[in-house]
Amino acid sequence: MSASEIAQSHFSAAMAAAQAAGVDQDSVCRSLVNLVVSKYLETRTAADVQSELRFVADNCDPDTDFAFMRP
Repeated sequence: MSASEIAQSHFSAAMAAAQAAGVDQDSVCRSLVNLVVSKYLETRTAADVQSELRFVADNCDPDTDFAFMRP
């Protein structure tokens, strides 16, 4: 099982649990982001984590190619 498959499995379970409990899925997503950031900060600098988050934010539009991709 790949890292992506493990993460997807747990994310899907969290979304299903949120729906079953009547909890807002956006709130669960925000909590998951906070947990990921906290885990990153155990081994990475704040600047490195900020850079990682900026990259994700800058490239979250599925209709836009990454800046380094060729046309």
